[in-house]
Amino acid sequence: MKTSRRSFIKKTATAAAGIGLVGTANAMSAKSYRNIIGANDRINLAIQGLGRRYSGFIDGIAAKENNVRLKYLCDVMPSQLEKAQIKVGKKIDYKIKSESDIRNIINDKKIDAIFMATPDHWHTPGAIMAMQAGKHVYLEKPCSHNPYENELVVAAQKKYNKIVQMGNQQRSSLESQEIITDIHKGAIGDVYKAVAFYTNRRGKVPVPVKANPPGGLDWDLFQGPSPRKEYTHDTWNYNWHWYGWDFGTAEMGNNATHELDIARWALDVKYPEYVDVIAGKRQFKDDGWEMYDQMEATFTFADNRVIQWDGDSRNAYKKYGRGRGTIIYGSKGLVMVDRDGYELYDLKGKLIREKKSSGSEGGLALGGGGNLTTRHVTNFFDAIRGKAKLTSSIEVGAVSQMLTHYANISYRINKGFNVDENSGRIFDRDAMKLWSRTYEPGWEPKL
Repeated sequence: MKTSRRSFIKKTATAAAGIGLVGTANAMSAKSYRNIIGANDRINLAIQGLGRRYSGFIDGIAAKENNVRLKYLCDVMPSQLEKAQIKVGKKIDYKIKSESDIRNIINDKKIDAIFMATPDHWHTPGAIMAMQAGKHVYLEKPCSHNPYENELVVAAQKKYNKIVQMGNQQRSSLESQEIITDIHKGAIGDVYKAVAFYTNRRGKVPVPVKANPPGGLDWDLFQGPSPRKEYTHDTWNYNWHWYGWDFGTAEMGNNATHELDIARWALDVKYPEYVDVIAGKRQFKDDGWEMYDQMEATFTFADNRVIQWDGDSRNAYKKYGRGRGTIIYGSKGLVMVDRDGYELYDLKGKLIREKKSSGSEGGLALGGGGNLTTRHVTNFFDAIRGKAKLTSSIEVGAVSQMLTHYANISYRINKGFNVDENSGRIFDRDAMKLWSRTYEPGWEPKL
């Protein structure tokens, strides 16, 4: 029997309330954390969403020193479950349950934490359901589908007092941490601008046509919080990113999240004062891609600081010498930083210092992972045990996520707008109409 989110939450709310503690998760002491999960106690896990990101979590989960147990693999597509069981089985030698409905996992009181790597529209609603049932959450980017959810997921973390790590794993790069600390100490003088960029060679996508869902796919559960509609060919397998706004957040939510987070971190800014974009569908104009595939966005902050985004999804020319990264400009020089390390230059363009990562992390390739994701995952476990502070708490990650939402809204209404730099609210009626979305009745995310 299918259960709506509303009735499900009603059943779990009492249990969740009993688990909740007073104060925010990040403010809790290590002793308080250990009262939840002992420093040496095993953490029982589940992974929801078995597409292109989940495999990046496995090395951290399989590491014996992390003392965790993967209890469930969850996906609405049986073929994904089958492939994941085989792939995970090469690194984990114990039996893992397969489950198609995340609500059954959330209702399992033995599960301590859930990794959420679903399509974007499930992220905030799923995370809130998990927190209400007493689970900690590793939440892949984007942490929200729209600004309303962005506020809600942060409020939920504070209310239910769970550990919520956002999956922007470059925050766990030791080289990025080092150079941004140096930038804040004045290594390149007064910082005033950052250029975040990304290129890819994504090709044509099919024109969506109405079709029966592929064998085994639970299309109703795939849609979850999104209003019901008929299935269209090839939607479920990654192309949901480009087929309108029901499920995805375009390339801004898909990839810009990472570099914009680094830019905002380096410039030490929060919300912008003004946002404007130039964007459009430039390539393969007769295919099924419904959003922009090229965007230039400008975020203007107080004190004359600016972040610029330069993204090309389907033109792979590396105009900055690499496929993705962030350039931070200062009065005395600049820094180029990416997942592989950093380079610091003086005003004459002379390389002063560089450091390369000793590990590896997927740059433009779909899915996978690397040392940054493994470090990010391990930090999540350590934070649950009270042994470390989260590298990318949801409160911090959500601020960076707002930049992607602003850019998407500006594109959709075809104009720029002013923003309240303190609250993050938009001073434009047309823009505010896109602050939230329409939800399937009974699936509205609520605290």
